[in-house]
Amino acid sequence: MRKLSGVLLIDDDDTTNFLNQRLLDRMEVTENIRTFVNGKQAFDYLYNVSNNNYETESRDYFQPELIFLDINMPVMDGFEMLDLYERLNPEFRKRIIMAVLTTSTHPQDTANSKKYNAAYLTKPLTVDKVNKLLEEHFENEAEQETE
Repeated sequence: MRKLSGVLLIDDDDTTNFLNQRLLDRMEVTENIRTFVNGKQAFDYLYNVSNNNYETESRDYFQPELIFLDINMPVMDGFEMLDLYERLNPEFRKRIIMAVLTTSTHPQDTANSKKYNAAYLTKPLTVDKVNKLLEEHFENEAEQETE
């Protein structure tokens, strides 16, 4: 499995971000991981990246291929962020897999995630959950490129 160009972790809990980053580092999923503590910070970042509004030499900015997004956060929650995210350039978005990562098991949250075409995962993030997501969304593309 190839390494992803980058992953965003969006959660207001610093401990969760730390543990998820350690897990992804151990799994060697990517060299680039950025964390944000609310949807507004993350959306601002994605808006700038999608519009090439950053120093291209900066390692702080990259096109993520995978985003883990919590629902319940201050400032801007996950679903508010997804509403704005849907307005970004479709060409930019089509290269990103969105995964809602939450403690909520409420059926409405699950249904909302489907509306945004986002995978729905319950915390904690585990090796099995990451591998399943990678297999579903990134393994087939390697086969398609070789055809």
